[in-house]
Amino acid sequence: MSNDTSSPKVNYLNNDYSIKSWLLTVDHKRIAILYLIAISFFFLVGGLMAVLFRFELATPQGDLVSAETYNKLFTMHGMVMVFFFLIPSVPAVLGNFLLPLMIGAKDVAFPRLNLASWYIYMLGGTLTIFAAISGGIDTGWTFYTPYSSTYANTAVVTAGIAVFITGFSSILTGLNFLVTIHKLRAPGLTWSRLPLFVWAHYATSIIMLLGTPVLAITVALLAVERGLGFGIFDPNLGGDPVLFQHLFWFYSHPAVYIMILPSMGVISEIVAAFCRKRVFGYTFVAASSLAIAVIGFFVWGHHLFLSSQSVFAGMVFSFLSYIVAVPSAIKVFNWTATMFRGSISWETPMLYVLGFIGLFSIGGLTGLFLANLAVDVHLHDTYFVVAHFHYVMVGGVIMGYMGGLHYYWPKITGRMYNEFWAKISFLLIFVGFNLTFLPQFVLGQLGMPRRYYFYDAEWQTLNVLSSAGASVLGIGYLLPVIYFLYSLKNGKIASQNPWGAKGLEWEVADTPPDPHNFHEIPVVTEEAYAYAKEAH
Repeated sequence: MSNDTSSPKVNYLNNDYSIKSWLLTVDHKRIAILYLIAISFFFLVGGLMAVLFRFELATPQGDLVSAETYNKLFTMHGMVMVFFFLIPSVPAVLGNFLLPLMIGAKDVAFPRLNLASWYIYMLGGTLTIFAAISGGIDTGWTFYTPYSSTYANTAVVTAGIAVFITGFSSILTGLNFLVTIHKLRAPGLTWSRLPLFVWAHYATSIIMLLGTPVLAITVALLAVERGLGFGIFDPNLGGDPVLFQHLFWFYSHPAVYIMILPSMGVISEIVAAFCRKRVFGYTFVAASSLAIAVIGFFVWGHHLFLSSQSVFAGMVFSFLSYIVAVPSAIKVFNWTATMFRGSISWETPMLYVLGFIGLFSIGGLTGLFLANLAVDVHLHDTYFVVAHFHYVMVGGVIMGYMGGLHYYWPKITGRMYNEFWAKISFLLIFVGFNLTFLPQFVLGQLGMPRRYYFYDAEWQTLNVLSSAGASVLGIGYLLPVIYFLYSLKNGKIASQNPWGAKGLEWEVADTPPDPHNFHEIPVVTEEAYAYAKEAH
């Protein structure tokens, strides 16, 4: 890995460091950095809440915070992490920065709309913090009725409005990406030559456009019911609480794929670069992204196996839940086949690939238990569900996000980070994560319910292990903050293509890129990931 000795020229900063120039920018690269700062803040807030309630769960009795505070902590943790970190992290940061570069465009199709989406996101986030300060939310991040429609006296309406507003940020981002991919590709960049990162964001954008309005309508109806007394979800007013679950999960299960698909795109890029091979079965991997986006809209009912749903409907949703696992399995098998006999380079991004494949596979396989009607009767609303969800979301989404940040950090900043500390951080994250959530599979199988303030003393050992793992995991996540910030001034200067990777963002664009990305419009003449001659 070679490095230039000259000083880095962060071209997209345009030599203007004023706050006004940042707040009014329409450069997709600057907007990505604004998102990076904001998303990192919300990750810190959500993580601190998790640390607090994990400390509470280290003992069977409630002795650190009150029961009401505990409910608010896990609710706000889920809400902040899902809506303000997991959903926007990869698309808003890496997608915003890289998508135009990867397709040879000067910017996204609608630059001002791109900036507006960040302001909308910030408005939603600010309202969420205000809701937390002004009383909090204690309904769980799913806002299930009748908790949210009837019994909760906390800031449910404020939080609902925050989610409603934030949804428009996703919608605008999805629209921007779809139009950009369709209309602004460089000459020669056909659909069969698109990077798999782009295919993943294309599929994600479809879900954003079709699914997010359903969530917006749902929380709007909830606010109308609480404010005006209409009977929509409240059975006391003639409403149906199960209707809320149908509407909520019609969006929120596809939202799982909004979170995971972009990280899968990142993994494809890193696997190809560090194995020096074209991704095995490129066409199948690209098609699997679209298949996940489509099939993902038909599996929401597996969240309602125990919610008055008919056995026949449960059987249908169970079958579809097994089917949607197939495209994800295709990706995992094809990444593994790509690594076979590849010229693998073991830098930090590749370590995150291996972490992603291992942890996401555990998350996916344990999801098959929950897709089975009979088994789900026992495991429903236990810590088994918590562990499964986090293996997919944290073990999958955040592993992909961290791998992408390490892989593209030289392109974003023009500096290299400290490889030694990056590997230490990965080890802490990997060990800490498994120590946190593996015991929760056992706890769930033993019958410990989720979201309980206290528990039987027989489960304390496993809970202590889980809380200790959360501490290790927290240290692992703090380390990148330190060495990334340190690298901005003291890191080695990155060359244009420090990883020797293929792709317009590495081969044509400068490091860091110019304000308009390219000196001249690139022409694509080869397939994606043309590493064949380099592999051995």
